[in-house]
Amino acid sequence: MKTLRRAGNPLNLVLLIVMTFAVSRSNGQQTHPSQSGYAPVNGVQVYYEVYQPAGQPGSEGRPIVLLHGAFYTIEMNWAQLIPGLSKTRKVIALELQGHGHTPFSERKLTITNLARDVEGVMDYLKVDSADMVGYGMGGSIAYQFAIQSPKRLRKLVIISSTYKTAGWLPEVNNAFKGLKPEFLTNTPLKIGYDAVAPDKTKWTKFLEQMIAFAQSPFDLGEANISKIAAPVLIIAGDNDGLDKIELMKTYQLLGGGVSADISPMPKSRLAIIPSQGHVSLMMQTATILGYLNEFLK
Repeated sequence: MKTLRRAGNPLNLVLLIVMTFAVSRSNGQQTHPSQSGYAPVNGVQVYYEVYQPAGQPGSEGRPIVLLHGAFYTIEMNWAQLIPGLSKTRKVIALELQGHGHTPFSERKLTITNLARDVEGVMDYLKVDSADMVGYGMGGSIAYQFAIQSPKRLRKLVIISSTYKTAGWLPEVNNAFKGLKPEFLTNTPLKIGYDAVAPDKTKWTKFLEQMIAFAQSPFDLGEANISKIAAPVLIIAGDNDGLDKIELMKTYQLLGGGVSADISPMPKSRLAIIPSQGHVSLMMQTATILGYLNEFLK
């Protein structure tokens, strides 16, 4: 596995994505949504799944919205966590523009548009406010949602993500610069896409759109992050590709990084999981679920 750690090699990034796909499918527990369908929002048909606590008539649980990472689907990103979360919560999982069941769209792929889609799905499902969990790309969208729709957010969980391009280490950004659609040909990702995509012929266009999105620098702004009123839990792997100096600055913007023996304990939290990368972090189901349950209760 040492070859996977060679910095700047875009093929290594692809292999990591493929590894996650295989592990999530093989280890995920079988949990079926109580509701699924498409929400017509902003010119896009966004696919969603809803999971509710079983055996609790009249109680559907407090809503929590899950936003997946780049190139992923609900199953790939959340299959191992949904069974635990849905024991007590109403879990709403989305597939973002062009991902999984959600059709490809020529609409410009931007963090702002995707965050508006999330709010649109909440409107469609008549959810006034919810907790939100975002991983990778989904975490960046969750940050944007917190900025543009603060009244719709209760608590926010960011897993291995950042609000700006400079939040990633240079080798991560360099790897995305060299990523090409052909690197994902004949991979389990393509098999997974073909299994659920409404139009399989859009595969290459989807990849081109996503790669362009990943290569476009973004920065949601320190001032905006510092104004987030909802409590935030940041979960990161110690070697997940995030610049930990920038991560600590983000935590300070959210009110953290104080001496809790002298000042009050901040409402936001930071968890660094040892010996974990961006991909392996999402495989730590028990650890992540424990942090989520403690923070969101």
